[in-house]
Amino acid sequence: MVPSGGVVARIVDEVYELCRADTSGTLADYIPELAAVQPDSFGICLATADGRVYGSGDLDTAFTIQSISKPFTYALALADRGPAAVAERIDVEPSGEPFNEISLDPKTQRPRNPMINAGAIAAASLIKGTDAADRFARIRRSYSRFAGRELSLNEAVYASEARTGYRNRAIGLLLRGAGIIDIDPDEAVDRYFRQCSIDVTCRDLAMMAATLANNGVNPLTRERALTRPLVEHVLSVMTTCGMYDSAGDWVTTVGLPAKSGVGGGILAVLPGQIGIAVYSPRLDPHGSSVRGVKACRELSDRLGLHFLHVTRAAHTAIRAAYSVAEAPSRLRRDSDELSVLHEFGDRARIFELHGDLLFAGAESTVRTVEETAGTLEALVLDLREVGDVSPIAIRMLNDLEAELAAAGCRVALVDPDAKLGHQFSSLVPDDPRGRVFIDRDSATEWCEQLILDRHRPPGQECPAALTIDEHPALADMPDDERARLAKEFETRTIARGELIVPRDSPRCGLFLILDGRVRFTFTDRDNRRHRLITLTPGMSFGETSMLADMPYANDVYAETTVRLAVLPPVKFDELTSQAPEIKLALLERLAAAAYTQADAAVRAVAAHGGI
Repeated sequence: MVPSGGVVARIVDEVYELCRADTSGTLADYIPELAAVQPDSFGICLATADGRVYGSGDLDTAFTIQSISKPFTYALALADRGPAAVAERIDVEPSGEPFNEISLDPKTQRPRNPMINAGAIAAASLIKGTDAADRFARIRRSYSRFAGRELSLNEAVYASEARTGYRNRAIGLLLRGAGIIDIDPDEAVDRYFRQCSIDVTCRDLAMMAATLANNGVNPLTRERALTRPLVEHVLSVMTTCGMYDSAGDWVTTVGLPAKSGVGGGILAVLPGQIGIAVYSPRLDPHGSSVRGVKACRELSDRLGLHFLHVTRAAHTAIRAAYSVAEAPSRLRRDSDELSVLHEFGDRARIFELHGDLLFAGAESTVRTVEETAGTLEALVLDLREVGDVSPIAIRMLNDLEAELAAAGCRVALVDPDAKLGHQFSSLVPDDPRGRVFIDRDSATEWCEQLILDRHRPPGQECPAALTIDEHPALADMPDDERARLAKEFETRTIARGELIVPRDSPRCGLFLILDGRVRFTFTDRDNRRHRLITLTPGMSFGETSMLADMPYANDVYAETTVRLAVLPPVKFDELTSQAPEIKLALLERLAAAAYTQADAAVRAVAAHGGI
């Protein structure tokens, strides 16, 4: 079994431990109920755009959403009124002022953006509904769609805010006087108090962020919470205005659309990839969580999450995945070995990766492998179609390799360009760095051999050297026929690497492999030679050329030192008149063997046709 948690979870734990020691900052004491929370509570939660959640610490501790509510109420106002109507009442420019400043833009006489209190109260006034209760109910239901569960109002915090919120009431009166809101300002401010007093957890906020990352669709419930164009609108404003008067520093150092709240929460979004939430109630002078800001910076730096560091391809990095039972190598094996691979081949899997490999692509790859790791004995990662590889992706894949090796799963890479930094290929079986191959077919053969070594029944040996009489093409014939036919064959020994039959050669005999391995090759457009198929003892070649009088389509090499029994064309042709029954028996055996070899070759090419 792979150790619990996994690669990404361990990175989150590392950031949690790093930030936990920081106890600086103060609680939000201007709201009495917020000053009564446990000051050392701390949680970090990540949720991917497809719904996988990672976390450490106090993930399910309830706290009030506070100003993190602002982008979600703004989103509902945009949906209710349309962007043009909302823009007539709320600007989208950074203010450079504290979040609770009692001011409007001197030129437009509108709140500078919806992330400060003036803009948030104006947004709350724009929510449609039959009455005040219905309008707040719609806000709560909207937040719940983002979170994927029913959220509720914290009555104690609401009462505390309503009792002490004089500054916000002043903002409400200012907005009413400037004609920004056209309803009773007390109703708008009260609705703002209520939305800020909705209880959430760190896990809830991560899922709300992931819903924004997923273009407005909750990854778990699949319910749409906001349209794609409005998600883009909201995230744009969060990027420039979400962190108040520290927004510029945040965009530079963290680089994620985000929103903080005086309740101690921070929500951040990497569009298309991930949502982040942190909860720790000690605040900095800007009203943001001290640990939350530090954790987000660490996560962004370690995971390469800055939104300007973008991948050139989709974050789904796995192009194809299959087992060696589904896609065998081009080494043709005997029936005993094929039986073992058929039964146990699913324990060795190949993953073809593609595109740029940043955090999201590495996370999806690591997660997919970890989900099947309990049954894996061999794994191959093919990185030849991968473009840029970020440092965090290298670390995650190397960590995955190490944890699989510790669990007894051997790992190999198809990485001739050393994109993961593996300059050498280890030959030590237990080395966690594993093997490195230049092509996928060689790596697949390595997987097969590992499975065979582990699961071959006792007494079943690797293909051994044969005599002519023992070759399957002759073995089942009557003794007299077998002896007569064996005399017609010539025995040849070919050194490793020697060309046995050149491409385009005319028919030159029927070849039975007695020992060693024979490789058929083809040349690619760059004039590089690759294996098409490898044949082993007990197999044959040359039948098609002999029967159809066709030239060879490929070069045939000795992959190892090989011993062959060759029936020359003249002797083969003479069998037709001198011993037709023997030739018929020979052809029947050759046809059956050729069918088996062709079937295996077709399955290999159909599954992963590349090299």
